[in-house]
Amino acid sequence: MSTTSEVPHPTDGAERAPRRSAVRSLLRLLPYVRPVRARLGTAAVVAVVASCLGLVIPLALKWIVDGPVADRDPSGVWLGGGMLLLLGVAEAGLFGLRRWLVARPLARVEADMRRDLYRHLQRLPVSFHDRWPSGQLLSRATTDLMLLRMFLAFPMTFLLVNGVTIVVGCVILFIQQWGLGLVLLAPIVPIVVLCSIFEHRYSVAARTSQDQIGDLTTVVEESVLGIRIIKGFGRHRAQQRAFRALSGRVRGTELRKAGLLGWLWGLITTLPELAIAAALVLGTVQVADGVLSAGTLVAFLSTALALRWPVESIGFLLALSNESATATDRLFEVLDAPVPEDVVAEAGAGRGVGASERVAHGSTEPVRPEGDGLRLDGVGFRYPDAPPHAPAVLRDVRLHVRPGETMALVGATGSGKTTLTTLIPRLQEPTEGRITLDGMDVTALPRERVRSLVAVAFEEATLFSATVGENVLMGAEDATEDDLARALEVAQAGFVHELPEGTRTQVGEQGLSL
Repeated sequence: MSTTSEVPHPTDGAERAPRRSAVRSLLRLLPYVRPVRARLGTAAVVAVVASCLGLVIPLALKWIVDGPVADRDPSGVWLGGGMLLLLGVAEAGLFGLRRWLVARPLARVEADMRRDLYRHLQRLPVSFHDRWPSGQLLSRATTDLMLLRMFLAFPMTFLLVNGVTIVVGCVILFIQQWGLGLVLLAPIVPIVVLCSIFEHRYSVAARTSQDQIGDLTTVVEESVLGIRIIKGFGRHRAQQRAFRALSGRVRGTELRKAGLLGWLWGLITTLPELAIAAALVLGTVQVADGVLSAGTLVAFLSTALALRWPVESIGFLLALSNESATATDRLFEVLDAPVPEDVVAEAGAGRGVGASERVAHGSTEPVRPEGDGLRLDGVGFRYPDAPPHAPAVLRDVRLHVRPGETMALVGATGSGKTTLTTLIPRLQEPTEGRITLDGMDVTALPRERVRSLVAVAFEEATLFSATVGENVLMGAEDATEDDLARALEVAQAGFVHELPEGTRTQVGEQGLSL
């Protein structure tokens, strides 16, 4: 069990490679978004309309100030107040409608991504899982997918909504008073430059943070699963030091992200505020000189204040978008991992047919119940990620186990005994030689068929969070209660019947509840 994260990281290569732009990364989500694009598009239009309604409020204020207020008409003021109330209610209602429109489709998108990730992990070879820490895979299936759902629900829509709102608001400002409008637009160039610098630095920090969280998840998972070993050998302090070190790295990275975001948000907030203050001073002078009406100045400043949130939210939306782009890269690092061609072919042949039919598709000649037995003819194996100069784990292995025979394979630790046993059920594929079962090459049989004929008892027993009976019968879908009883008798596990619910007793993760 590892207590440090100094093992080569599966994503180190991705971090060293030039990172694609956030937009190109996020575009890879299109296949998932396409089935629900109508609902998302409708929600975006509704949000744009709701946001633009907010820009109508300053125009209503201008009418009230220059009309009923200037004419001392109370009834007109009440009419204007009712108009403002209706605009506010309509805006709130439209934003609520947008939320309702996106809730169900985005839940479906997240479920589809999680389903595809899990299915892909099941089809990837054992060599892939040997290289990847489980915590890295868990963080991609949980934290990263949650980030992507948040991006689709909020930043993706509001980058468009706020952009349209800013454009429409600037048009209204120029129509009202183009001179003051130029004053308000002065901060645009420095804000664009700041956002460009921020985008690059924040994307690097976001990727580092998400990888570190994956490492931290690995340590936590190992500590929970190996709690008995940790306590038995008194290693809790060492494990705690490893956790503290990784947690400190995550904390440092998160503080760096917060510093970047605070720096950007502070500048994005300050520059527009200074522009509004300058416009207020100039506008007041123009009202005093009679060049500008009081209602126009109120409407102008109200419009400028209504644009504060769309402008100030740019930093927040960019941060979420960059984190989501990083999450997309991390997700597709797994989804892009190649599945062996024969696994793809078997999946295609088996789609839409029953189990017995899938066996028939995979082989034209059934394996005989009695025959030549198991043969390994010149079998060799080397791991895919082994250095070129490293010797093969297995080389020219020749074995013949006849029906009814028992063979003991003995050797020093690390000599390849376990690796050899993984070749027979095709958990790994031999790099040379062939393995036959009753004369049939196992590579000519579908994996499902091979694994129905070959049973493996691994060194480390794994108990799933299911009932005792389900754990015992795993891999035997058609087994009966009699088969279960016979298996428990052979295993001398009669104590199972004394459990509170017998074979239906729930077994906790790794069987710790027993």
